[in-house]
Formats: sequence, C-alpha cells, structure tokens
Amino acid sequence: MKVLLTGACGFAGSTIADTLLATREGIEIVGVDNFIRPGSESNRQRLQALGVRLIHADIRSTSDVAALPATDWVLDCAANPSVLAGVDGRTSSRQLLEHNLGGTINLLEYCKDHRAGFILLSTSRVYSIAALAGLKMEIAGEAFRPAVQTVRGLSPDGVGEDFSTEAPVSLYGAAKLASEQLALEYGATFDLPVWIDRCGVLAGAGQFGKADQGIFSFWIHSWRAGRPLKYIGFDGMGHQVRDCLHPRDLVPVLLQQMSGGDGPRVQHLSGGVAQSMSLRQLSAWCAERFGAREVASDPQPRPFDVPWLVLDSTRARDAWAWKPAMPLPGILEEIAGHAEANPHWLDLAGA
Repeated sequence: MKVLLTGACGFAGSTIADTLLATREGIEIVGVDNFIRPGSESNRQRLQALGVRLIHADIRSTSDVAALPATDWVLDCAANPSVLAGVDGRTSSRQLLEHNLGGTINLLEYCKDHRAGFILLSTSRVYSIAALAGLKMEIAGEAFRPAVQTVRGLSPDGVGEDFSTEAPVSLYGAAKLASEQLALEYGATFDLPVWIDRCGVLAGAGQFGKADQGIFSFWIHSWRAGRPLKYIGFDGMGHQVRDCLHPRDLVPVLLQQMSGGDGPRVQHLSGGVAQSMSLRQLSAWCAERFGAREVASDPQPRPFDVPWLVLDSTRARDAWAWKPAMPLPGILEEIAGHAEANPHWLDLAGA
C-alpha cells in the first residue's frame, strides 16, 4: 500500500509516518511538505532514515500536486492549525483559505485522477463557538465542566458529532468544515473511499507548540524555560479545559480505514473526558514536575476561545474498537522529558 502523507514533517505527520512504518509491513510513504513552519526541517533526516520518500512541494500549488506520484491513499495532515490564523495580524485570511481549503481541493482532484482514497485529519474547531460558549459551566477541581443541561450533541462523555456547526466557528474551522463537505461530495460523486477524522488537541514530544496551538506542549516547554505564562479570558483563572491525544493513537483507526474497513465516514478521535485537563490543572502538574512559579492573569477574552471543549469518541469506539492507548500523564511526561533534552525548542518552533 502506497500512501501520500501531506504535512509529513509536522508533528502529527511525522509521528504518524513513524508509527505506520513500525506497525505494518508493506507500507510505502511518500511525504510532502513545504517546510514553511519553523521546526519542520528538523524531522527531514529522521523520516528519510525510516525510508520515507520526501518531496518538497506545496499542496496550494496545482502544478506541485499534479506532479506527485500516484498512490493508493492520501492522508492529509497539512494545515495551518491555528484558530487565530487569518485574524491575528501575522497571517492573512486568504493564505489560511489557500492552505486549509484550496489545498484540500487540489488533493481531492489528485484522488479523482489516481483513484486514491482520502483521509482528512480535521479538528474539534468545526463546532459552533456561540453554542460552546453558551454551555452552562460549573467549576470542579480547578476546572470548568458542563452543568447538567439538555443540549443536542452534548453528553457526559463530551461533544458529539451532531453538536451544532453553525457559524461562527472561526475562519480556520470554516475552512476545515468546508473541506470535510467537499471530501464527502468527491467520495460520493467519484466513488472514492473518504474518511473524516476530527481530532481534539494532539500532543506529545516534538510538537511545535505555541500559545494558540499545541497548548500542552507550549505550556510545559514555557514553564520549564521560565518564560511568561498567562491565563487569558473567562475568569482569568485558567479553568478552561481541553482534552488531548497522542497522534500515535490515531494509527490503529487509520490502518483500518485504509484496509477497507466499514464504519462511519465522520468520527472523533480524541482523548475524551478521561484525558482532559484545565490550564490551572496543567500548571499544578508543571509545578510538581519543575517547581512552582507565578502565572499572570488576564480575564479579557481572546477571539474564538471557548471554556470547555472535550470530544466524545463513542462513535469511533463502537465502529473501530478504538480507545486511546497513551494516558494523559504519559503524554505530559513525554513532553517534559523532551523539554529538558531540548531547552531551545520554543525558539526552534518559532513560539
């Protein structure tokens, strides 16, 4: 089986490539990356040593994509993954859409031409910001949690796939949601296997964390390095909650999907309630691991922030007999060990 892996030198892409090759014999990976993200170059030699054929190409370029060799599957891990992209004054809205929607269109045309299957790593940020912000919250154990309420798509296990996707979801979320819809339409129109895997926060050693993406990695690296940290928005106390998953744990489902498995076309692959944590709880973990320090507070909200976003992966569990293998403490400790071994990582990652 031959796989075209986009965003191959990013954190998720490189981890998935490594795990696929270690897990299943007979897989050939063609990795594509444009190397514009700080730090991505650091993964080039490791992947080449594993036998990945790396091609310097940009999926926004129609001619670049048209020149790629034929494969059986496209696994799309390429994206500008920040919810603030296009509105933060550092990137343009047009560039965001070119990356996260235009690139998908080019890859879907590639799949049509080569009769290849398509797997899109999507995001939890396709869900309505207004609906998420409107959930009734209570504080328990230094973290927000939803109070008992009746909301479509919300259960004690988290946000389900039928939760509202009504705008606004951010430009980033809208581009991903449009990509999902186009992928499903291409699959139905041209009889191509298409899967949409919505992920929560992916985390682990080697992630290029920043304040607006990869928050677990950013927080731990910043804490160890003594860099300023701040609780932003809501009560300014760091009670906001996300769940996290190691990207290695995506691979069992990806292999089933690429091997002709039968399951729902759209599902969550995420850590869930058991692997969720507030920033304040993460600070407590960092204090125990590295020593105590002060965290500033700014109650003024940032655009598109939500108090609590934990995905319910029941659909994937039932369809693929899947659950996360690496527990949250193991993920945090892996990041901490990487931070100690790489004291200048935040500079490399452009944080």
